[in-house]
Amino acid sequence: MIQRLGTIPIICSVGLWTLMAGQPAHAQSADLVLCDRVAADPADPDKPANVKGVHDIDPSDVATAIRFCKVAAASSRRALYQLGRAYAANRQTAEAVAAWRRAADKGSTSAMVELGVAYANGTSVARDQAEARRLFERAADAGNPRGVANLAALSADGGGAPSDPVKARALLARAAETNAEAQYQLGLMMADGVGGPRDDAGARALFEKAAAQNHPGALERMGAFAESGRGGPQDSAAARTYYEKAAALGNEDAKAALKTVGCRYVVKDKTGKFVTNLCW
Repeated sequence: MIQRLGTIPIICSVGLWTLMAGQPAHAQSADLVLCDRVAADPADPDKPANVKGVHDIDPSDVATAIRFCKVAAASSRRALYQLGRAYAANRQTAEAVAAWRRAADKGSTSAMVELGVAYANGTSVARDQAEARRLFERAADAGNPRGVANLAALSADGGGAPSDPVKARALLARAAETNAEAQYQLGLMMADGVGGPRDDAGARALFEKAAAQNHPGALERMGAFAESGRGGPQDSAAARTYYEKAAALGNEDAKAALKTVGCRYVVKDKTGKFVTNLCW
């Protein structure tokens, strides 16, 4: 749960001091402190280590986030990116895109990712897969894990194969240390032998890590690998559990797989045409 803001003494709204155990906050404005408190992204590389961040901005904090991030954004690209998050949480998508564009121009890789998502989906901008790819590549080249993962996802979803599969696999390997989407995308590449040798056991281990974080695609892949015994033990009961979790999260492949899991024997007619599966 998001921690409530509480009562924080502020000497002045744009001052250079905050009350942090009575010590100065390294010339950090009170506005930025409050902006970070309610709108910082845990995955943003610009986020200071001592700022926890919130996955989603609490509805009750949106107005506060917009107010303080707007002031702090004048001198902080991190606050400008967080202002975009606050606008997005308030369903002000055009304002969010504008803030992310300005933050991306200042070098925010997280803003590049969000702007790329907007172009990929056509959110408040004309849908442009090429521009989405360019933004994801910029973020990925700067080492942003979400940029790497989204670039791979864009290719997997029909945006074209990675221009350099070997480089893409190496970038994903780095991002996969902390990012579930990167773990999933790298697992797919390893399972198919793209950008490097095929490694079923390695792919399964990555799918398992991402599945533990409730990644729908990874849960479905773990179901498939467990059902067939690919890359590890065959376990129909575990496969069903994985499929059920993925299906509950909306994965269509998992929903289809649930109808036949445990039906490993195929019945064919005399001409060899499929008739049905035998289940147990």
